[in-house]
Amino acid sequence: MTRVWQWNRPVTVREVLEDLQKERSIAYTTVMTVMDNLHQKGWVRREVDGRAYRYTAVSTRAAYSAALMNEAWSTSDNPAAALVAFFGMMSAEQREALQDAMRVVQRDDPATDPATDTATGPAEGDESPGGPGR
Repeated sequence: MTRVWQWNRPVTVREVLEDLQKERSIAYTTVMTVMDNLHQKGWVRREVDGRAYRYTAVSTRAAYSAALMNEAWSTSDNPAAALVAFFGMMSAEQREALQDAMRVVQRDDPATDPATDTATGPAEGDESPGGPGR
C-alpha cells in the first residue's frame, strides 16, 4: 500500500515490483499476490489495462490511519485511558499536529463556536436580558 499511496496514481504490479527490487529481491508473483489480496480486501480497486491491471488506492493513507486509530480507540474497555496513553507516546511535533488538527475540527464545528455556545451564555459584548446593557 505504501507504494500505491506514494505514487497517488494507478500502478501496475510491474511498477511496484521494479520499485521494491531497488531495496530487496522479490518475485513478480509475490507482488501480484499481495496486490490481488489488497483488491480482495477492498483496499485497492483495479481496472484492466491491456494484459495487466492498474491498481488505485480506495482511500488515502491519512484516512486509513484515522480508521485504524478509531477502531483501536473504540474497542478499548477504557477509551479515556487509551487516549491518555496514546498522547503520552507522542513527540512534541505530533502533539503540535494534534493541536492544529483540533483547531481545524473546532473551527468547522458550529457547536464549538463561542458566538453560538448557549451553555456558557452570550458571547462577550452581546447585549442580552440581565447582561451588561441592562
